[in-house]
Amino acid sequence: MIAPRIPPEACASMADVRAGVDGLDRELVALLAERFRFMDAAARIKPARDQVRDEARKRQVIANAQGHARRLGLDPAVVAHLWELLVEASIAHEFEQWDRLRPAAE
Repeated sequence: MIAPRIPPEACASMADVRAGVDGLDRELVALLAERFRFMDAAARIKPARDQVRDEARKRQVIANAQGHARRLGLDPAVVAHLWELLVEASIAHEFEQWDRLRPAAE
C-alpha cells in the first residue's frame, strides 16, 4: 500500500520534500518494474529477433511522452532525454529476454 504524500505546495520543511521525493521514487521504480514486465511480454510474443528494435515505435513513444509533458507543464526536452534512456534500456532488456527464451542451438 502506498502511503499518502504531502502535496509539494504543502511542504513546510526539507524533510517533507525529501519524504515526498522518496515516496515518488518508490512508485516510479514500481512502475518501471511493471513497464519492464511488458518488455518481457513483448519478447515472448515477437516471433523474430529483428522485431525487437522498432525505431518508428520508439519515436512514437518518445513523442507521446513529450505530449504528456507539455500538457503537464514539464519541459518536453527533459522528458525526451529521459525517455530516450528508458526506451533504449527497455530495448536492451527485451533483447536479453528474447535471447533467453530462445537459446541458440548448441
